[in-house]
This record gives sequence, C-alpha cells and structure tokens, in this order.
Amino acid sequence: MKGVIARAPGRVNIIGEHTDYTGGFVFPMAIELGVTAKVILRTDQKLKISSNLMPDVIEIELKDLTPKSSQNWSAYVAGAVWSVAQHHPISNGLDIELDADLPLGAGMSSSAAVECSVILAVCTLLGVTAPKRELARWAKDAENIYVGVPTGSMDQVASFFGKSGHALFFDTRDDVIDLVPIDLSNQEAVFAVIDTRSKHALIDGGYAARRRDCETGSEILEVEFLRDVVDLASALNQLKAKGADDQVIKRVRHVVTENQRVLDAVIALKENNLVELGKLMNASHASLRDDFQVSCDELDQAVLSALAAGSYGARMMGGGFGGSAIALIKQDKVGELIKNAEQSFAERGFIPPKVYLVTASEGAHVIEKIN
Repeated sequence: MKGVIARAPGRVNIIGEHTDYTGGFVFPMAIELGVTAKVILRTDQKLKISSNLMPDVIEIELKDLTPKSSQNWSAYVAGAVWSVAQHHPISNGLDIELDADLPLGAGMSSSAAVECSVILAVCTLLGVTAPKRELARWAKDAENIYVGVPTGSMDQVASFFGKSGHALFFDTRDDVIDLVPIDLSNQEAVFAVIDTRSKHALIDGGYAARRRDCETGSEILEVEFLRDVVDLASALNQLKAKGADDQVIKRVRHVVTENQRVLDAVIALKENNLVELGKLMNASHASLRDDFQVSCDELDQAVLSALAAGSYGARMMGGGFGGSAIALIKQDKVGELIKNAEQSFAERGFIPPKVYLVTASEGAHVIEKIN
C-alpha cells in the first residue's frame, strides 16, 4: 500500500474581498484549521472519495473526470485529481480520504484546502515536482474549470504559501507575494472568526454575477483590470456618462476603494496600529454590504455583535451570502463577543454561531509518506 498524507490550511482574509479576480490586492493568512488528505494508490482506474464530514462514499472512474460533471462536495476532490492529470498522466486509481477540522461553507476556504491538500498528496505520490505557485494554479483550475466557480487565486495561494506568524500581501495582477509579520500579542489582541453557520454555495451564481459586473465595468472603462483605475471619481463619472447600470457602478466603487484599504491595512499592521486596521475592516464591511451586496442578515449581525463587544473592527469575509465574519478584538473581550453573538442570533431565530480564534499558520505540507 503506497500512499501520502498531506495537509493544507484554510485561510482568513484580513481585508481585500472580491479584489483578487480584478487584478487587485488581498491580505489573507493561512490558519491552523484545515484539511488532511490521505491518498493511497489503487490497482484499478477508480477514484474512491470519502470524508469525515460526509456520510457518503463517492466512486468515479478516471476516464469520467470531465469538467462540471459533478455538483456535489466530491467535485473539489475530483477536480484536484483532474487538474494534476492535465500535467502528468494518472494511470492508476486512488483512494482519497479527507479529514477536516475546517468547517465547510464558512468562508474560510474549505474548497481550496481540499484542492491543495489533494494536489500536494497526489503529486508527491506520483513523483510530480512543480513550484508551489504552479501547484496553486492547478488548484485554482480545479475550482474554476472543473467545478465551475470563477474565483480568483487568493485562497489557493494563501493555502500553499502560508507561514506561521505572517499574513500574505498578494498583488494578484503582478503575481507578487510578500510576507508581513503579525504580532498581536503585545496588544493582547486576536483575530476571531464568527461562523454564522449560514451556508453559502458559490456555485449558485451570485458570485459569478458580481464578477460579470466587474468585467462589465472594466470593459466600459477600457482597462484590463479594475486595479488599473487610478481616479475613482473620474471613473464613476465615466460609467454614469456611458449609461452603466447602477449595480456596475457600485461594484467598481467597492473594488477600487477596497484595493486602497488593503494597502492602508498593510501599513497599519506593520505599524501595529490596530485602531486604524479596525477602521479599515469596518469600512470594508460597509462597502461589501452596500456596494457589492454580498452580506446577509447573519453576517451583519455577527459584525454588530463584535463591535458591541469592543472589537477594533469587524467585517464579513469570503465570497459572501453567508459564511463567517472576522473581528480584531482584545483577548479579554472574546467572551463578551461570544455572548453577544449567541444572544442576538437567538433573538432573531438564527442558528447559533460558532466562534474560532485563529492564528497565522504554515501552508500546505506533506505529513507522511506510506510505503
């Protein structure tokens, strides 16, 4: 029995939402929660996929791995294998067992953690060598092409390039990754993730619709990426003059202002200015709620609960339409945050939320080779 066990982390995004596919800036960090993939070589041509979080076992013939052929949870696993196969022939089947402590659909990039852990394990098992940045591209292809979700590259890059004690400032247009140290201990602060347990599914079209709005804005402004917009006021006037829909104008305004917030947040974190970082997070949430329109009642309530507990700042995180919010808060205020969130959710009939304290952790890595 020959196999490999690899693990890839989820991520939180400190700030920079819906900017990665518009050539902009993002500021994520890998976290200790993640997905472990155990991949064992078979003697036939089948994929057998199982997970500790799912009751069913999925079997797929290698020859049947075709983009958008599956819409259930196993598509992310099958997509990862398919993506490797585009660069290296896979002649034998694989048993793939996932063990995840990262909640699914919570906005902490469980899909990328699945893709990256499986790709790393399969490549290691088959002796395929490629730079981490290339493997991250393969993982993005699994999500974009095989599953059919038009995400950017932030999640996969964060999962592969994460480093303990650091966030990643990622310039998606120029493909530059810089590690930024994070040390909140001297101010006794932490990042808390509030999982609303309101599950989002990016495959339902809401994410794709907003990406199309951004692309429409780029076309009207005649720029390759919205990142290339340097004068927001002029751009908005141009959009209005050319008859752009109001929602396109809002999407453009969010992306351009969010890019600037990322740049300002990197400076604030380097200077350990948590008050300023919190203000930027609050502004990000307002923009995502009002201009990009991807928040929801549960996310808004999570943010309000965090702010009521004295957080420096809080914002929805991830693609939106559910999932999690992230708050920057003093360690001794976490209990109050949890109490506020649980009480306010109960008053509104929402599913009780879960709160996780997260720290910047290592990226994808091989745990064990089985001979």
